[in-house]
Amino acid sequence: MIVNISLPDTSYDITIDKLQKITLDKKVVVVTNPTISALHLDYLLSKINATDLSVVTIPDGEQYKNMKTIEQILEHCFEHKLNRSSMLIAFGGGVIGDMTGFAASIYQRGIDFIQIPTTLLSQVDASVGGKTGINNKFGKNLVGAFHQPKAVYINPFFLTTLPKREFSAGVAEIVKMAVCFDKDFFNWLENNDLQNTENIKIAIQKSVETKANVVSQDEKEQGIRAALNYGHTFGHVVENETKYKKYLHGEAVGIGMVMANNLSVKLEIMSVDEALKIENLLKKYNIPTTYKIKDIEDFYEHFFLDKKSLDDKIKFILPIGIGDCKITNEVQKDIVLEVLRDMK
Repeated sequence: MIVNISLPDTSYDITIDKLQKITLDKKVVVVTNPTISALHLDYLLSKINATDLSVVTIPDGEQYKNMKTIEQILEHCFEHKLNRSSMLIAFGGGVIGDMTGFAASIYQRGIDFIQIPTTLLSQVDASVGGKTGINNKFGKNLVGAFHQPKAVYINPFFLTTLPKREFSAGVAEIVKMAVCFDKDFFNWLENNDLQNTENIKIAIQKSVETKANVVSQDEKEQGIRAALNYGHTFGHVVENETKYKKYLHGEAVGIGMVMANNLSVKLEIMSVDEALKIENLLKKYNIPTTYKIKDIEDFYEHFFLDKKSLDDKIKFILPIGIGDCKITNEVQKDIVLEVLRDMK
């Protein structure tokens, strides 16, 4: 299965299938972490034929998604004398993909990279669309660049070694796609078990097709692409407050989706029953749906560090029922605080 993304300056294929031989007449660096390296690196290296091939292994975890780790990747590139025709390969989850893409975007003012995602979250969302970046003390992905990969290779086989918690975190992003864009897909998710091998392939394909369609319309997130951040405005604050250590990204997004749904219910654009349906689907995969906010005003102020916010207005992505959503920066503070107070 091949899905194409066509953009004004580039286009590339997303291949969902068993990994085939990749021949690259150039220097190539694979960026991975110890977990993936131990499980799958030998398999990957057997599939790559390159002029010169080396591996840089970086620490595993969201807390290492920072400039220090980027410098580690860049130093490896310089030590191996990569040039502007060289290439990086991101082999791991969303953290690996984001950092590899960012390193590629700034090495000698930009070189190519390929995404080979190994987690469900990265296969259905993070590897597609060219968002790259790192975190800092002010928030998530606040330093980065739009840098599209040359190709994305999604092999569902890698999911066979994925821990259940990581799998569930990826499901949150699948649910996000369905709630925002496709009610029929949401109904399908309610009635089918994603632990089933064939079902997860269908869900990956549907999610990738949805994201590819959105990104093709709005590469730099000036309009409709912002809808893909449903759950993220709240979720990023949760991640920041917990120092990126308590929740996986998809888990924080799940919590954020529940908060966004509660806001939609208060604004009367979503019914209580619809919000409950989404929450129950998340709970089916043990995705967290509750979070105790210690300081409501402080939580609210964190919204203004979000990339989507503009000056004194916060941009929220709010579901309109199931299957549609709206992007708005006109939600009154007192209503948002009510939602936050309910979580407390």
